[in-house]
Amino acid sequence: MLSITSQYLARFRRLDAGDGTPVLLPVTGAQRRFALVRAMDPAGRPDLVPMFFAFPRGTVDPVRLAAAAKRLAARHPVLRARPTVLRGAPVLRLEPPQVPVIQEVCAPGADAAAVLRRAMGRWAPDGSPLRLFLVPDGPEGTEEVLAVVLDHSVCDGQSLARIVEELGTGYDAGPGADGPSPAEVAAELDAYRDAVLRQLDAEERAGAPEAMAYWGERLRTVREQAPAARPEPLSPGAPPSGSAALRIPAPSGGAPFPELLNACRAAAAVLYGAGHVVPLGYPWGGRPAGAAPVVGCFLNTVVFPTATGDESDAAATAAAWWDDLDHAATPFDAVVHAARAAGSGWRGGLDGMLTVDDARRQPPLRLGGVTGREIHVDGRAVRGPFAVSVTQGPELRLRMVWDRAVLADGTAEHAFTALADSLRDPAPTPV
Repeated sequence: MLSITSQYLARFRRLDAGDGTPVLLPVTGAQRRFALVRAMDPAGRPDLVPMFFAFPRGTVDPVRLAAAAKRLAARHPVLRARPTVLRGAPVLRLEPPQVPVIQEVCAPGADAAAVLRRAMGRWAPDGSPLRLFLVPDGPEGTEEVLAVVLDHSVCDGQSLARIVEELGTGYDAGPGADGPSPAEVAAELDAYRDAVLRQLDAEERAGAPEAMAYWGERLRTVREQAPAARPEPLSPGAPPSGSAALRIPAPSGGAPFPELLNACRAAAAVLYGAGHVVPLGYPWGGRPAGAAPVVGCFLNTVVFPTATGDESDAAATAAAWWDDLDHAATPFDAVVHAARAAGSGWRGGLDGMLTVDDARRQPPLRLGGVTGREIHVDGRAVRGPFAVSVTQGPELRLRMVWDRAVLADGTAEHAFTALADSLRDPAPTPV
């Protein structure tokens, strides 16, 4: 029987006839996951990756910014692609580079965060995958906030630093600077297609029968634990999500990834109770061997079945994670299929998400010699009950957000405390 990746490639090749129709690009397993998640969402909402930068008011020239963003999208195929599904196959359809720079206005009593939350909530999925929003922070504020927002199906965390750097360089070049030549555009397109095909080749190998058997047994007892919507509605105007943040001293060399997973296990035990096997996701992987460092989405989402026992078992968490890494390249949709074939009722939803970044890989956005201050905009809609982000550096920056429609603030804050306590005094992790 053909693997899911093989079936996808066969469907794509039937679509890509090469007869003058708009250029279509294949997608990786990671990108197919975003198509699956969007299809499961009743509102068809895309996943968004926003970055927010505060500048002194009047710093950002919208004309220069729009020119820089257009040149950026002209160079990188995914930044001018439209994620779509044709005859059941997720693809990227190339369009001319158009990146809107949307200038919003703060009404009296509002702030930039509220305006940006509403703007992203209105995101139309059929437009440009890269959009910029410029908002003054209140009528009398001294700052303005620039939001650089991407559709997650065209961009992973590995690409964000490059996008920020090239956007700043293009801005400094001015609106009259030349864009990439036709030869450069064609070369980048060829490099992107080659990288995706290399990735799909790796995923095809990673979906071998032994990998499917491994994930089937690993996830056989998984059941989504997300509670039903809370009976009491949110008060009018209340943000749809809550958040908590904390900075704690970092161990020498940073916190090992298994300790971060085990901390999420502690949080899940508070949120869902003991005795469950909760599907937690985390991005993992890298560019395929021999591929150019193109901008795109290649990090696979790996599922970790987090057992919510009464006692922490860091050693078991670490051992299971090491075993998972041997099969971490198996694409997400193939993993879901393996779990269901093994008897799990899991449909692919994740009850929690963990992302880990390195502070050294988060360069600030610099426009015209002025460095923007990266900020958070809380209260945005979130996908799934809760998500944890950790930034490694001289200290650990912990952040957790949750869907307030299903999790009470008090319960979520208790879970965040359990997570932080686990990292303050972690159990020894096997090497």
